[in-house]
Amino acid sequence: MEKKYQIFISSTYEDLKEEREQAIKAVLEMGHIPVGMEMFSAADEEQWKLIARQIEATDYYIIIIGHRYGSETEDGISYTEKEYDYAVSCGVPTLGFVIDDEAPWPKTKIDSAARKKKKIESFKSKVKGKLVHFWSAKEDLHGKISISLIKAINTNPRVGWKRADVEIGADVVKELSRLSSENSTLRSEIAKLKAASEEAADEVRDVVNIMHSNRKILQIRKTSKWENAEKHKTQLLDIFLSIAPNLINENSSTEIANNIALSYVGTPYFKPWPIGRNIVSGLIADYVALDAIEPSKKKHSVHDKESYWSLTKLGKQVLKRARRIQLEEGLPTDDEENS
Repeated sequence: MEKKYQIFISSTYEDLKEEREQAIKAVLEMGHIPVGMEMFSAADEEQWKLIARQIEATDYYIIIIGHRYGSETEDGISYTEKEYDYAVSCGVPTLGFVIDDEAPWPKTKIDSAARKKKKIESFKSKVKGKLVHFWSAKEDLHGKISISLIKAINTNPRVGWKRADVEIGADVVKELSRLSSENSTLRSEIAKLKAASEEAADEVRDVVNIMHSNRKILQIRKTSKWENAEKHKTQLLDIFLSIAPNLINENSSTEIANNIALSYVGTPYFKPWPIGRNIVSGLIADYVALDAIEPSKKKHSVHDKESYWSLTKLGKQVLKRARRIQLEEGLPTDDEENS
């Protein structure tokens, strides 16, 4: 009676979805049992314990690596690398499949951030410390995984699974394949929602970092004379936080200038332009470039010559995260400081 082996298939998800399908297909056609992280929610510690138990019960571990490092835990390690490290620590035989660096690959599926690139290259080096296979397209994986599994099973047989009474026949394998396909569809939908949430979180983090790293010097006048204007060294992020609350609905360019002045010098300040009109236009252009604000969609009188702006969906997320940090850490907000 042949054994059935549990095969854990690990990789980043969205960029290697089709490659995972090839791996699952190869495992099922060999009559074994594929298991993957997409069946669980690794964001929750209790769910990670469930994944860890599955890895502990796994006979062979397959890792497929492309050009993305993937979403990370609070410790800064990707869930994929965390799974791999745990499999190695448990003594589970690992089969590595790393994409050929010369293989054509969509730019949308390649990490562009330097930090991510460094981490994925380090992870590849770790996996290459053992015997690995290189692949160029999804079609390569089916055959290479099948051959590698056959060799691993012959050279390093594991405990596996056996029915106590009857052999697992072709009908059972077929039903297993059908159920796996059905479950895969549901898991795919869950993974899409999770990926969208993680992508949004990464985008907010990137925008916050860009704003924080851009230094600005503002000249703010309390009288009509620019030579008496006060200079304030600040960051694009701090300026954004001073104007964003009033952009949740909309605000004019003139009022944006006044909100900045109120935040930095309090009252009184010179109206209507305590900050140079060109400076305000430049700041607005920066925030538009970061997709944090956009022209207001509300209608105004044809006689109203003002320009109106409001927060984008991303801008609201940036404001939400910053305000929450201020509230959790008990830091004063601009409206509290100027009340």
